[in-house]
Amino acid sequence: MTDPAWIASALDAARPQAMAALLRYFRDMDTAEEAFQDACLKALKNWPKNGPPRDPAAWLIFVGRNSGIDGVRKRSRQVAMPDEDQVSDLEDVETDMAERLDGAHYRDDILRLLFVCCHPDLPATQQIALALRIVSGLSVRQIARAFLVSESAMEQRITRAKARIASAGVPFETPGPVERAERLAAVATMIYLVFNEGYSTASAEASARAALAEEAIRLGRLLLRLFPSEPEIMGLVALMLLQHARAPARFDASGEIVLLENQDRSLWRRNMIDEGLALVDKALRHQKPGPYQVQAAIAALHSRAQKTEDTDWKEIDLLYGLLERMQPSPVVTLNRAVAVSKVRGPEAALAMIEPLADRLSGYFHFHGLRGGLLMQLGRNDEAREAFDRAISLANTAAEAAHIRTHIDRLMVESTPAAG
Repeated sequence: MTDPAWIASALDAARPQAMAALLRYFRDMDTAEEAFQDACLKALKNWPKNGPPRDPAAWLIFVGRNSGIDGVRKRSRQVAMPDEDQVSDLEDVETDMAERLDGAHYRDDILRLLFVCCHPDLPATQQIALALRIVSGLSVRQIARAFLVSESAMEQRITRAKARIASAGVPFETPGPVERAERLAAVATMIYLVFNEGYSTASAEASARAALAEEAIRLGRLLLRLFPSEPEIMGLVALMLLQHARAPARFDASGEIVLLENQDRSLWRRNMIDEGLALVDKALRHQKPGPYQVQAAIAALHSRAQKTEDTDWKEIDLLYGLLERMQPSPVVTLNRAVAVSKVRGPEAALAMIEPLADRLSGYFHFHGLRGGLLMQLGRNDEAREAFDRAISLANTAAEAAHIRTHIDRLMVESTPAAG
């Protein structure tokens, strides 16, 4: 239980709650981050020797709080400190803290932090990037990859966002109903990006990063309790559930990627699918379609198909067309091209994605799909070039291995038969 992999997973899972509590306590992002990092370092040192704590989040909050107080004391002797009995090492203090974590005092810490990060004084791109960095601890590289921008550009966004919150004196309190409604779209986007980061992890990293996808679903449900009649939040939660339901079938025993059409559908989590389908139906009854509802409707069509050949690709093509009008994006068009290839063939799909080459030149999935379409058309030399480019852009070893299987197939097909 105290091996490095378990500790890394525990720290990842505890980060949102611990960071939220520390930020509420110190009301300064840099101080809270430093306190959390110090607590993580102490965990890496102490947990292997002493065993894991009963509640890792409670342990990190308590240790981080004391570490942060020490740091503040070193920087300034003039700052008023809490009473000594609040910061001293009391007997079994972890138990007390763990019990308080489930009480009203800490219940909404994470959601409060989400809304603080998504403050309207910040541009939308800074809101989401900051929340991903502060709440979920994603690296700058991971966030930059999600936004398809360079690491340096993303680093600047996060730094500017922190500085603006500090200079503006943003209150670290739960916003009222009006403020929550104004920030809802940014919070929903951030939650889905956190989900994607956990969902897109490779099989070898699943145990350490799957908590991100589950945390995003938990936050989505919490958001839905705050906005129970908002169909887009229903769509968001449904989308995450329907996608996460397929997680057990996405990799084979050797860690290789299994495409949706080849997945063993008996491994899909039926309870998540049922919950997601119910939310999709409820959201669509409001007749106020939005991007999350459309994406959830697409996922629902995949989930309802008992076999790959039962998939309603025509309806999926129409839904992606609607999504393109609602939320124009080269990635949306790229996804639609998959449906087009099923309905109208690879040549039509290739014609659709070729104009995206400049905007998606650094995107792994563009070159992977393009290579696959070229291979279907028998243009093997061009397909090999596309696959080579995809491998150079692969984010995980599993992605690279998946592309290599296509290259191996090309090599077999291009080898002259003996005799």
